[in-house]
Amino acid sequence: MRTSILAGIAAGTLLAAGTAAPALAVDDGKAELSVLHGVPDLTVDVYVDGALTLDDFAPGDLAGPLELDPGTYSVAITAADAADDSDPVLGPVDLPLEEGMSYTAVAHLDEAGDPTASLFTNDLTAPASGEGRLTVRHVAAAPAVDVWADGDVVFESLANPDEVMADLPVGTYEAAVSLAGETDPVLGPTDVAIEEAVNTIVYAWGSAEGGSLAVAAQTVATHADMPGAVSAGTQGLAADDAGIPAGVVVVAGLVLIAGALTTRAVLVRR
Repeated sequence: MRTSILAGIAAGTLLAAGTAAPALAVDDGKAELSVLHGVPDLTVDVYVDGALTLDDFAPGDLAGPLELDPGTYSVAITAADAADDSDPVLGPVDLPLEEGMSYTAVAHLDEAGDPTASLFTNDLTAPASGEGRLTVRHVAAAPAVDVWADGDVVFESLANPDEVMADLPVGTYEAAVSLAGETDPVLGPTDVAIEEAVNTIVYAWGSAEGGSLAVAAQTVATHADMPGAVSAGTQGLAADDAGIPAGVVVVAGLVLIAGALTTRAVLVRR
């Protein structure tokens, strides 16, 4: 297996959030996987095929993309600073990756505050010339939210763990998040830059009740030769073992497909 970490960490509150340089579109013959740790107050290690891949993986860390050959990988989650993966707290589980696809696995809290995980497929299809893509993913322990741009609600009642997407003219948009039906923001407002041919992905994670709501940002380059029928979506990955400590579910059950959601909307450019 050839694995290379091409980007580091993106984390913080929405007011301080930034995005790393966009990852290159998936290389021919490869698949890519990023991993976001969105469970507060827990640090873990992640092993892939017996090799330590993510060390001291802390809440808010966004790692990847890992560039992988297509195939099935064995993933195990251990306590932080474990000597090896011989005594995992979760797994090992098999993770199948398809050629040419980009994925993000997210460990997070569900709306009720229980640990869970979701697998998102990142949309790499190219937007029109002069446009970029904005994707917003709700992975926080919080009720449904409204997403605002330039003072208007553009995505209504986005619930955990769903996502919404829109292709937008290149530019800067003032974005904020409020509880559904309310006007006072719980995150933001802040400026979000949309770049040409880039999918800018914003994750709301943490806990509203626990006062830890935060944002992680990811950018993924798009490319024109992706099949038009390929769409992004989520796969629910909740653990079945009730004995697993809260928050250690990072990539549990990645082979279980619970459903997909793709919602598109049109924003008015600022």
